[in-house]
Amino acid sequence: MAKAEKQVTEAELKALEERRRAEQVRERAKREREKAQLGTLWSRRDFMGRLGWGVFGAFAGITLLGFMRSAFPRILFQPPTTFKAGLPKDFTVGEISEKFKKDFRVWIIRTEEGFYALFAKCTHLGCTPRWLAAETKFKCPCHGSGFYKTGINFEGPAPRPLERLRITLAEDGQIVIDKGVKYLYEKGDWTKPGAFLKFSA
Repeated sequence: MAKAEKQVTEAELKALEERRRAEQVRERAKREREKAQLGTLWSRRDFMGRLGWGVFGAFAGITLLGFMRSAFPRILFQPPTTFKAGLPKDFTVGEISEKFKKDFRVWIIRTEEGFYALFAKCTHLGCTPRWLAAETKFKCPCHGSGFYKTGINFEGPAPRPLERLRITLAEDGQIVIDKGVKYLYEKGDWTKPGAFLKFSA
């Protein structure tokens, strides 16, 4: 009796296995038919797989771009604030030197007592005034502000005089202008050391 039950069980197992194989074959055939019917359309699995790879590719691309961008940092290259203007003997008494106006926006003025440097920037809106030798004044072309040779404002909308810049002598005897240090007339800075370079020929 036990043997018969065992044989039945084995027979049932074989039958069950055959049924499974048949179902698998039918399922494969069904999938093949569905694929043939869909033609070029993607299945959900294909779509999700390609979407995943697309997201990975985009992330990798952005990371690579960030790495490449870090190789070229954003730096503003500004000219130095100090420059050498030459020897004192290169300037004549009473001269308004415009030699450094274009590159540095600086006038160097030689008097009998020495030198001072004016920043060539109108105190109204920042335009660059012109030196009018015939009228012995600085005149702003934007709104008509006028400044004496000393830099004091006397006409137009400019609210205050031109700014003086630090002027000193270097060890080699050349005049050094430092645009990083400004002297304001209204604050009494023009009497401070550096606002005027005493020099006698």
